[in-house]
Amino acid sequence: MADFGLYGYQEEVVQRALLGENIIIWLPTGGGKTRAAVYVAKRHLETTPNAKVMVLVNRVHLVDQHYTKEFKPHLGRDYSLVPVTGDSQVKDFFGIVVQESDVVICTAQIFYNALTYEEEAKHVELSDVTLLIIDECHHTNKESVYNKVMGLYVEKKLKGEGPLPQILGLTASPGVGGAKILENAVEYVLQICANLDSAIVSTKNYIPELKEKVPRPVKTFDIVDKRPLDPFGDHLKLIMEQIHEYMNPPPDFRLREFGTQEYEADVVVLEQRGVREGNRVLSQCALHLRQYNDSLLINDTLRMMDAYLSLEEFYDIKFTTAIDTTDFFLKRTFRENRSELKRLAGDSRYENPKMFKLESVLLKQFGPNVQSRGILFCKTRKSTHYLDDWVSTNKALQEAGISASILTGSGNGIGYMTQNEQKDTIRNFRLGAVNLLISTSVAEEGLDIPECNLVVRYGLLTNEIAQQQASGRARVKDSQYSVVAQKGGREVRREITNEYLEELTGQAIGVIQEMSFKEFRTKIALLQKDSILMKKAAEGLKMQKRSEHSPGSTQLLCRNCFKPVASAGDIKLIDNTHYVNINPDFKKHYKVGDRIHFDKTFDDWEPGRMIHCNNGGCNKNWGYEIKYKVVAVLPNLAIKNFALETPNGIITVKKWKGVTFPVEAFSFERYCQDNFD
Repeated sequence: MADFGLYGYQEEVVQRALLGENIIIWLPTGGGKTRAAVYVAKRHLETTPNAKVMVLVNRVHLVDQHYTKEFKPHLGRDYSLVPVTGDSQVKDFFGIVVQESDVVICTAQIFYNALTYEEEAKHVELSDVTLLIIDECHHTNKESVYNKVMGLYVEKKLKGEGPLPQILGLTASPGVGGAKILENAVEYVLQICANLDSAIVSTKNYIPELKEKVPRPVKTFDIVDKRPLDPFGDHLKLIMEQIHEYMNPPPDFRLREFGTQEYEADVVVLEQRGVREGNRVLSQCALHLRQYNDSLLINDTLRMMDAYLSLEEFYDIKFTTAIDTTDFFLKRTFRENRSELKRLAGDSRYENPKMFKLESVLLKQFGPNVQSRGILFCKTRKSTHYLDDWVSTNKALQEAGISASILTGSGNGIGYMTQNEQKDTIRNFRLGAVNLLISTSVAEEGLDIPECNLVVRYGLLTNEIAQQQASGRARVKDSQYSVVAQKGGREVRREITNEYLEELTGQAIGVIQEMSFKEFRTKIALLQKDSILMKKAAEGLKMQKRSEHSPGSTQLLCRNCFKPVASAGDIKLIDNTHYVNINPDFKKHYKVGDRIHFDKTFDDWEPGRMIHCNNGGCNKNWGYEIKYKVVAVLPNLAIKNFALETPNGIITVKKWKGVTFPVEAFSFERYCQDNFD
């Protein structure tokens, strides 16, 4: 193995996999799990007749990263390798690609789709694969696509159907799933092992080498006192009290403290209740209170002006129309307080002390002649933009040579980055043109990001897995891991709790590794049987819920103005993705807005224009039109923007999978007959 460049601890953790066992490799971020997996794949290809290696990842950008950085350099000379993403043309004949390739690297969703497709060109059987590598395998739980794939595996295993591929999972931490005591933590990790049908392996004999190669950063709690005076925040709370008085919340409903996540959860529930009861005063006031609460949360973490601008954007851009006295009251309330809020936000005497502490932390690591790299983790995409603006306009940080860039998740919505933008940002970070990434959780795991001198967690409440992943980004010797937080705040308590949970994870894994082979396999088998039974029960309940109401008895109401606009019977499903309204009369209920653009192109459809409710001044966003197979222009609806009027009353759902009526598949042939014959 030495010629392959493996360290001793990597050689140790792959031994059981080389013998054909199903295992999970547990190594910290930066420990070289992927390199170890490439070695296992190489040996597997060399020694297994008709070998076929499938590498699954949970994020699109990891397909190219693993292919380019790890698998192709070591296997490309002797074996055929193919990376496949949703953008790849080859995904449409994925089954053929698998047959003709030695190694396929793809997202788990593509592989799962192939397992369920009936078309021969797209279809793949688990038995076609001899080694299945699952990256970041701690995600193999609940409804994740990893667990759907492994659910099919476990079902076949319990039925005695085969052959089945060898499993190789990779993780920096399986976590404990919210467990607080060892017994429950062991149960959680055992469930992950059961889901992956694998034992968990870590280094025992090379711990000093691992610590040397993957040093832990020096952790600091950079604590600030609560600001003594906060007139801007106080004024926001006065406005919220006025809105409370106007909306007159139900006496049986308790709203918790302003400026907290709990209050945000409360007003979300209150808005849903307003919609269900047809009480527009309640629903609209709750929506606006959420915006003010969001402004308070920003004020607690970022600059006062950021908090003000967030609120101003909502009223000037998103809330531009009014349809009744409630809307007029809410617009007038902001307008009357606008100048005072802006004045208070600009008063530097009351600025957020966390920002000064953050500046101090950064200046300790960066300087005009200092070669440093850092990642600043924050909670939301909006926060990354405010912090980027702060860095670029802060004289001291600029003089220290800090060049920042935003890194957020890829997607098609506002605030997301394209995959090319992500690649460019990371490339600039690697080359040194950028030395500070301001990132959401996207940079915590998986991405091939250079070693950092500094990792800062700012305004974050996450679990022990995310904390370990973020900490693992600070891998330069004597690097710093800083938690900037308010004295006695929840961030500090959560960080300390996560430290305990990280230790608990290690203890739980230790207990499992000490089990006899028979005890471990007995426990795994029981958990697998229980999982199959629970899955079938859940599917039954889901089907039962989906048939609770007939499509003809259910109406879609605009969630803003409550006007009935469509029958559920007019909704059809295209390619298991797009929920469209095929009734041509539906067009009279909406108006079109700006054309939307996605980073990638699609085989059978293209996005069109945004659609909005045209009832009076409502203007509620409903989704966007799509052009399907060139000829069909159909409104693609987001169900979260509607309420459902059912025989049992009005309900709201976040996603289409939550609706209480069945949705038929779209028939392009029938659509053409009805509209073009």
